[in-house]
Amino acid sequence: MLPDIDTEQRVEFLVKTFYSRVLKDEVLAPHFKDIDFPSHFPRMIAFWGFILLDKEGYKGNVFDKHVGLNLHEPEFEHWIFHFNKTVNDFFEGEKANLAKQRAELLKYTFLSKLNQINKGV
Repeated sequence: MLPDIDTEQRVEFLVKTFYSRVLKDEVLAPHFKDIDFPSHFPRMIAFWGFILLDKEGYKGNVFDKHVGLNLHEPEFEHWIFHFNKTVNDFFEGEKANLAKQRAELLKYTFLSKLNQINKGV
């Protein structure tokens, strides 16, 4: 039986393992190559800690931080694939399921907002 994502250490492992996979993906890597991950990891870990552990500390607008990455539906499909695979490879349980649900919601929200921007709405 795999553990759930129920500690800060497991959230950190999820985030770092997931992005190591993103950076190896030929579709996603070009979009993330200029990101300073060592300085960005604490914010990403805080975001997922807020989502999964109800931990205070994350402040910011996730969408605004990603709008300049030129991501579209194919990239988000790769993003979701790697996120879900990372969760499924290492975790199971209520928080693991919540992580995958929230990732799908993020994908939907980002794509909806990007479509509005592209249409000039």
